[in-house]
Amino acid sequence: MNVSDIKDLAAKIRGEVRKAVVGQDTTVDILLTALFSSGHVLLEGPPGTAKTLLAQCFAKAISLDFGRIQFTPDLMPGDVLGTNLFNFQTNEFSLTKGPIFTDLLLADEINRTPPKTQAALLEAMQERKVTIDGDTYPLNPRFTVIATQNPIEQQGTYPLPEAQLDRFLFKHTLDYPSREEEFAIVAQHGMRTGMNTPASFGIESAISAADLDTAVDTVAGIKLKDDIITYIVDLIRATRETPALETGASPRAAAALATAARARAAIDGRDFVIPDDVKMLALPALRHRILLSPGAEIEGKTTDETLAGIIDQTAAPR
Repeated sequence: MNVSDIKDLAAKIRGEVRKAVVGQDTTVDILLTALFSSGHVLLEGPPGTAKTLLAQCFAKAISLDFGRIQFTPDLMPGDVLGTNLFNFQTNEFSLTKGPIFTDLLLADEINRTPPKTQAALLEAMQERKVTIDGDTYPLNPRFTVIATQNPIEQQGTYPLPEAQLDRFLFKHTLDYPSREEEFAIVAQHGMRTGMNTPASFGIESAISAADLDTAVDTVAGIKLKDDIITYIVDLIRATRETPALETGASPRAAAALATAARARAAIDGRDFVIPDDVKMLALPALRHRILLSPGAEIEGKTTDETLAGIIDQTAAPR
């Protein structure tokens, strides 16, 4: 498989998702980049902006089994991972698998559950395996988490700890659609109150599991020249030297940004990375990995504004 094949596959996936989701093209591109980078995505946006529908349709279009967990304050780690139950007929314990045993997991409103339950995802997201009562169970190598959180409500929510945030390749913020897009949404979905399944919109698989594995391997071979690596390193180090940031991005963030840039290049049909790939992905790849200083917060600065300034001021190779 070459990069032109990946570009064609990405176009097919977009086409399938658009059968049900109006707009959100940037979000779909973020999901595609994460898919070919084997990364996870945190979506933040107000209710009713198609986060759940988008995840369902995306899973259907890429031939992955879909699972969903509605995170609540009373959810326990065992509700996510599963538990060993004693079978009185066989006098043995047997594993009842939790919803994490799937290919694409939608962690809905992940910030509504306490940190101990959020932590149940850490091993699965990092190593794609689950440990229950000392026994390890492998997950699909393509296991992917798409988590959502609502930025509006603060009561009854638990901020995600840094270790959890760092497991996400991207944090992408969704906004309300444009006037034209909202008209199309009402015209297409205004005849029903419930949410239909992806199949009801005629969404079909656009890529097989074998092709997905091959595409991921192809992306790993995309060329990354030394001047692009230098640009990524300078960008990451600038976040640590900016007074407005109390905590900058880590070397892991630099490696993640490089991987994502390779995927972005492949989706565009290129076998090499250009500075615009890095610029385009720097904000979603870094906004959840840095921390504003108290002084910057008092001045009313935001994480995105500070990062945008760093990206503008860091010299890119020509």
